[in-house]
Amino acid sequence: MRNLSQYQNLIYQPNYVTKNQKTEILSYLSKLYPIWEMRFSKSNPPPNNEPNRQLLRPVYWLGNWQFACLNYYHPPQGLQNRCVTAEAYPQVLQRIIFEVESLTRQKFSPKDIPDKWHLNTCLINFYGNKITATEKIDCARVGEHKDFEPGPVASISFGERALFQFVKSSGKSQKSDVILQQWLEDSSLQIFGGDKFKKQLFHRVQRVEEKGLLFNELNTTNFETRRINFTFRYVPVEHVRPFSKLPVHLQDDVTGYVSELAQKSDFWEEELNFKN
Repeated sequence: MRNLSQYQNLIYQPNYVTKNQKTEILSYLSKLYPIWEMRFSKSNPPPNNEPNRQLLRPVYWLGNWQFACLNYYHPPQGLQNRCVTAEAYPQVLQRIIFEVESLTRQKFSPKDIPDKWHLNTCLINFYGNKITATEKIDCARVGEHKDFEPGPVASISFGERALFQFVKSSGKSQKSDVILQQWLEDSSLQIFGGDKFKKQLFHRVQRVEEKGLLFNELNTTNFETRRINFTFRYVPVEHVRPFSKLPVHLQDDVTGYVSELAQKSDFWEEELNFKN
């Protein structure tokens, strides 16, 4: 398996997060209450009369929240009403991100870093088993996709290692070709950007190992977590708006999620009260 760091605009550093930083981050996570989202909504119904579906895992967002049913941030058409102002990063994450941004500017081609680029949005994904009344379902994967936010993307992983792949899609009827792959280890950092890795190739998490490591202190419901990943991206500030500034029909689509978040988060309680 080739080391991804030999390629331009691609960095992988194992053991990037220190033990003390990891402890602080996991302590912070133990105070969050991730939610389950549905992929679609009344304003954004499923295609071709398909049923609505739940995402594979519980999630939490910092910086801004991209609710799945708002269809995520997707330039050039999907710019407005996709990104809702969310909680700020805790200090430990902000310190790490300052360092990651500096590393990126040192190592990446300037043409691949947009003006005003900084990693102001973070998706926290929880990988593991969904627990139903009768079974455990392994949901520790992500299908091939692209991150459409401009500029480089950074991610930090904790827990069991994950097989991350860059692939060239051959269409729905054919198997995609794996171009590069890397095991993402506990406390590792990955950064990728540029046309090759952002525009030409897709990426996916093919699988996450299951060797008995579990995060038992998290507030996930009906879920058993063995890997946690923070993905940091850039959304221009002009495309982020408070929940109260969404069009009314879109507010209605996500009010249930905001109400759930508001039960455990002072920030989201204030956002909900301001809207009301």
